[in-house]
Amino acid sequence: MPLRPGCPAGPVSRVVLASRSPQRRAILDQIGVAYDVEEPEVEELESGPPHEVALENAFRKASAVAARVSGAVVLGVDTLVSLGARVYGKPVDEADARTMLTALAGRRHTVVSGLCLIADGRTRTAAASTVVEFRAFDEALIEWYLASGEWSERAGAYAIQGRGAALVAGIEGDFLNVVGLPVTTLLELAPGLLGR
Repeated sequence: MPLRPGCPAGPVSRVVLASRSPQRRAILDQIGVAYDVEEPEVEELESGPPHEVALENAFRKASAVAARVSGAVVLGVDTLVSLGARVYGKPVDEADARTMLTALAGRRHTVVSGLCLIADGRTRTAAASTVVEFRAFDEALIEWYLASGEWSERAGAYAIQGRGAALVAGIEGDFLNVVGLPVTTLLELAPGLLGR
């Protein structure tokens, strides 16, 4: 887990989340972090080494928002699913989601999140990984899940905290990373978040 020094360890006065994700907002709410939201408009990488893609996308999101705000710690996060060297981001449509779920069925994959914090022009990054094992399931279960619509805007086409739990046999690592924000890694980057 690479860490780059830059953000203060002391109390943080203002946090800006550079994300559209309601899951990330819910996790920050859960741990009691006050924050504002600024949605980034960036072009994201879609292929390459999974950790590098996640870190680069997190950096792009945080940088885009940091250019618009001042006096804040900006948090950018990107979560993706990898099966070997293959990266699965958010499906573009239902057919793409079906392809992803079919590829992941009965197999172990890795959920990778890249985090980037920018404060006072300084950048700090880290990555987290969680291994998820999917149950062996048939086309009927895939169609059941697709009908829920929950796959939309979800890396790997599933949400483990929702109906997607029915697809999962087990996990190794941080559950919240699979949801979209690895809290342990975040607090290692900025322990001052909880001291506000």
